[in-house]
Amino acid sequence: MTSISGRGCSRGFGVGFVLAASVADLLIVGSAGENVRPTVVVLLVGLVAVLWPAERHPAWLTPQLRTAVPALVSALYSVGALLAGSEALFGPGEIAILLCLLFVAVRHCPPLSAMVCGALDGVALLLTPLRYSHSVKDGGTLGVMVGGLVLIGLVAGLAAYLRSLDYRRTVAVTDTRREERVAIAADLHDFVAHHVTGILVQTQVARVMATTQPENLDPVLAGIERAATETLASMRRTVGVLRDTGDEPADRRPVGDLAAVTGLTEGFASPVQKVTLHRDPTVPDDLPHEVQAAAFRVVQESLTNVRRHAADAAQVTVRLSYDTDRLSVAVADDGRGGTQLPAAAHGGGFGLVGLKERVTALGGDLHAGPRAGDGWEVRAEFPAGRR
Repeated sequence: MTSISGRGCSRGFGVGFVLAASVADLLIVGSAGENVRPTVVVLLVGLVAVLWPAERHPAWLTPQLRTAVPALVSALYSVGALLAGSEALFGPGEIAILLCLLFVAVRHCPPLSAMVCGALDGVALLLTPLRYSHSVKDGGTLGVMVGGLVLIGLVAGLAAYLRSLDYRRTVAVTDTRREERVAIAADLHDFVAHHVTGILVQTQVARVMATTQPENLDPVLAGIERAATETLASMRRTVGVLRDTGDEPADRRPVGDLAAVTGLTEGFASPVQKVTLHRDPTVPDDLPHEVQAAAFRVVQESLTNVRRHAADAAQVTVRLSYDTDRLSVAVADDGRGGTQLPAAAHGGGFGLVGLKERVTALGGDLHAGPRAGDGWEVRAEFPAGRR
């Protein structure tokens, strides 16, 4: 609220200064007994361009038109006075308007138009003293023009600097959005791959049970239904994030935490595979969220790989332990690598690669390899001080 009020006060002060300076122009010209109508036209065109609120601009009033037309009107007035050989006074109002328009041109116009419109505003400003003295050799006129050049350089430099900040901010926002979308895509891959693989395995089990144990088929079908529902929910949340316009909270990424590991293991269990979760009582509930989310991903990706590559595993064990500010996550199975999934469902081997990047980004270590005897184990360790 303070920031908004500050901007409002600054704008109000700027508007008041430009209006007061314009009134001073009229008083200067009027007191000299000159015709004020050309000055009124120049000031009115410039004031409309400067003071018209940006949020109420019609589509045709582009920054190029807004900054070029008043400069052309001012320049034509100066050239007309030079050609006619008559003296025409100028004042601080016209100078302030042209400097404001120079600022707008350099900061907001497209690159080529910024140079053209900025040059027009600068030339119009430098012509104003010539309409009175008609000679650059006059010491006073030359001094005024040098002062004008300094002002033009300062205003154009400030506008260019702010334009560069705007560009850098835009690039930073674009890069952040791109990185976030890549992260969201990785999250969606993890969820969908996990659930769809589960649907595929449970469908194979259901086909077998349809002929051998039809009376026990309902729990398997219920698991398929639950996995499909969770997949659709994950996709719907992800699409909602990608289409978020800022009017709604964007914190809807389908991430998990340590509490969700219990539901993950329970949902993975099937009539032919038993999953046991061992969570050490020393594991705190207030670990940093990014660590909890990464630990959840380790368990999720490991269980997905069991379904893909070790469908013959009868026992899967998930362990969570905590010791000296380090969280350890381990997923082990007793499979021999037997699988009945189609080749297209085996995955491209990128799951563990992405998982390792996620773990190492948090300063942790990931190890995946065969166990002594049969089976496979994935172990990750994170530095995980409490929040």
